[in-house]
Formats: sequence, structure tokens, C-alpha cells
Amino acid sequence: MNKLEDHFGRWKNREEIAEAMIPMIGKLYREKNVTVTVYSRALVNKSVIQILKAHRFVKQIEDAELSVVETFPVLQEVIRLDLGPSRIDIGKIAVEYKKDNRGLSIEEFVRAELEEAVSNNGGSLNQTDVVLYGFGRIGRILARLLIEKTGSGQGLRLKAIVVRESGKGDLQKRASLLRRDSVHGPFSGTIAVDEEDSAIIANGNYVKVIYSSDPSTVDYTQYGINNAVLIDNTGKWRDADGLGVHLSRPGIERVILTAPGKGNLKNIVHGVNSDLINDDDKIISAASCTTNAIVPPLKALNDKFGIVNGHVETVHSYTNDQNLLDNFHSGPRRGRAAPLNMVITETGAATAAAKALPELAGRLTGNSIRVPTPNVSLAILNLTLEKETTLEEFNDYLRWVSLHSPLQRQIDFIRSPDAVSTDFVGSRHASVIDAEATIVNGKHCVLYVWYDNEFGYSCQVMRILQQISGVEFPSYPKD
Repeated sequence: MNKLEDHFGRWKNREEIAEAMIPMIGKLYREKNVTVTVYSRALVNKSVIQILKAHRFVKQIEDAELSVVETFPVLQEVIRLDLGPSRIDIGKIAVEYKKDNRGLSIEEFVRAELEEAVSNNGGSLNQTDVVLYGFGRIGRILARLLIEKTGSGQGLRLKAIVVRESGKGDLQKRASLLRRDSVHGPFSGTIAVDEEDSAIIANGNYVKVIYSSDPSTVDYTQYGINNAVLIDNTGKWRDADGLGVHLSRPGIERVILTAPGKGNLKNIVHGVNSDLINDDDKIISAASCTTNAIVPPLKALNDKFGIVNGHVETVHSYTNDQNLLDNFHSGPRRGRAAPLNMVITETGAATAAAKALPELAGRLTGNSIRVPTPNVSLAILNLTLEKETTLEEFNDYLRWVSLHSPLQRQIDFIRSPDAVSTDFVGSRHASVIDAEATIVNGKHCVLYVWYDNEFGYSCQVMRILQQISGVEFPSYPKD
């Protein structure tokens, strides 16, 4: 009985601490544009249980558990500092403090770790207007992310969405689809509709709904939109000529395409080749969800072990491009009922990977199987390496990459014998390494990579948007 009461008492204590953390996390976000995280998992707008679960997850990638008892003193010191816009990982700071042997107080240690974040507090952020051209699966997730990241009202502001009017009740239906999602759950906040002025108000963000079926007809300055970044998530135009029409319109400064670009467009996988973006790039492709999932681990493995050749097989959730029931489709096999069949189809991800990683050109093949699940896909990387390795070395390296490398926001890592696809719904990483499934035999390895092909990909698009808008905040502690 004493043991039972002891466990319950500790749980209630941790609940109380997590409750105390919530207003502190919110204040940092609203007033300073500081996002508090635990091992890259944001705690902004999270419940008590979600905060506790974020701490519990650390056991998956570290050798020991992490408790709010350890992170709360760190947060107390963080909130006392005059920080610039940034991402502060109180989990990593707490773990590093336990390892530190210099005899520093928690105040001294936190101040030392965040000295650069304090010195970077140079005032307010510029505001960048954002337009979503299209409002399908990716468009609505991007809207959620943009509204979530509004923070103190500085930085990125979603000003408008552009769609084709579908008839009576269109605005209400658009708002309803943003409010409720069968895969990602309810919108976190409140949504209202201004019928008279054709707008959606989400968490105080006034988003104009512009009806147009032709991008050449829209003058965005009429709606108070200037120097905006337009994100085209229709997939209808994928080359410079087609997407260039957006740039010709008043109010639009740059364009991001949420699909693989054609011609000379740069296909960017954030974290891998995003350093190629310069001020002259007015149209940027964010590549595909699968390309974003496989390129970061491919880069990490090629940097460490070298890749001779390999095959990428993607087990991909069905999409709106397929038919619910058997019907005509211009593509092979895709006309067969998506919820009832596994469908072998082509993927350009292996070829696209070489655009982001030119050193792998000609070394990869790829194929895809569409399966009857609505979201979360799996990439199986069957690779021949230049160097021999062991399963332990291989997994330990990828675990390190997920925690400390420049790819830590792209690659996540999990050790769980019972993990399945639905566990990764809402993952903000481009890919999640399933360490329990990894196979290594000398120079041959098979790596299983999960990815939320909707949400994780949208987060990668957001990172490109933040970079070109100058609001890609630094992360601390520095690795």
C-alpha cells in the first residue's frame, strides 16, 4: 500500500508542476516569441498530460527518464532572462546540467547555456504576409501551423487563402474542414466566419477567402497584402512558367511549391540543402513528402558510412488522387479502390533524392505501394554501405543524429517494439527512425523510416517559409 501511495503521490506532484509550467510557457511564447521544447517537442499550448508525456518520451532516446521536477527549475531561470526569439530545449538543458561537474548553480548553468540567446535580443521581428493558394490536405495543415505560430503577432501572418468557389455554403464548409479533421483531430482554438466580407477568423487571425480559378486575376494589394510569400499547394503548376503567374500579381514577392518542381526549380529538403536558397530564388519547391522523409537519413548515413547503392520502397497511405471505388484513372492501377487494395505504383522519390544529394545520383532505385490507411507512411531503405558497421553502432549513430546534429529537427528516433503507423500521426519531423526494426549485416543495412506524409511534410514547408522570411529562430542549447 505504501508503494502504491508513493507512486500516486509523485504523479500528483508532477501534475502540479506541469500546471505551473503552462502559464510560463505561454508567456514566453506570446511576449518573446520563445518556444519551449523538450527534446524538440514543443510544449506551447499543451495540456498537463501532454507535457508529462513529452517528458516521458525522452526515455525512448536517452538511457534514463526525464521528469518535470528536473525541467521546472530550468524553466524558472529561462523566464527570468531577456531572451530574443528562439527555441529553448529545457529537456536537453536539464540533462546536460545533471552531467555537468563544475559545481555551478542551476541559475549559473542556464545563464551560461543561453548567453547567446540573450545577446540576440535585438528587438521586434518583421512581419511577413502569407497566402495559401489552395486549401486541401496540405493547405489546411499549413493554416493550422501558421495560426499556431502567430505567437505575439509578429513574424508570419496568414492573410488569405485562394480557392475556387464551389457554390452555396462554400465559406462555411471551408471553415468546417479547418475546424474538424478526421486524421489530425479538432482545430486547437476557435473558428468563426465573416460571411459579409468572406473571411475566416481563427484564434483572432483574420484570413480573407479569395475566390478565383485563375491566378492571373488576383490583385492581392486590394486586400492589404504586400510583399507576401504565396504557398501553392494545388500541384497544378510545377514549373517556373506556371508558378511565375503568381509572381506577376501585385502583392506577391515569392512562391513556395508543395510538390516536386520541374525544370530548373530548386527542390529543397530543409536541413539538407536549404543553404542553397538565396535572395534571387523567387520560386522554391519543397519537393515531396517522401523525398523529405528519405533524404535526411540518406545524408546522415552517407556522411558516416558512405552509400554504394540502394533501393527505396515506400509503403504510402492512399491520397485524394486515387479513387474510393474502382473507376477510370489516367494512371496505371490507381483507378482501383484505394480503401480496399494495396496498389503498386511509381515514385519519383529516389530520383528526386539525387537532386537534394547529388552525390547519390544513379545509386538509388525506388518504388511505392499505396495501402489502405489515410495517413502516415513508411520508407524502407535497403542500402549497401562503403564501410562495415554493427547494429549497435548504426543505431547509436542515428540516435546521436536525432539529438545533436543539424538534422535533429528532420530526424526523430524511437525504440519501441510495439510502434505502429498511428503512433506517428502529428509527428513534426520529416522522418522517424524505427530502431527496433533496423537490420545490419556488415556493409548491408535495411532501415525503416516512418513519416507523417501530411503533417511532417507541412512542417518542412514551414521551415522553408521561416527561412526565407527571416524568422527561422535559433535553437538552444547549442550542440
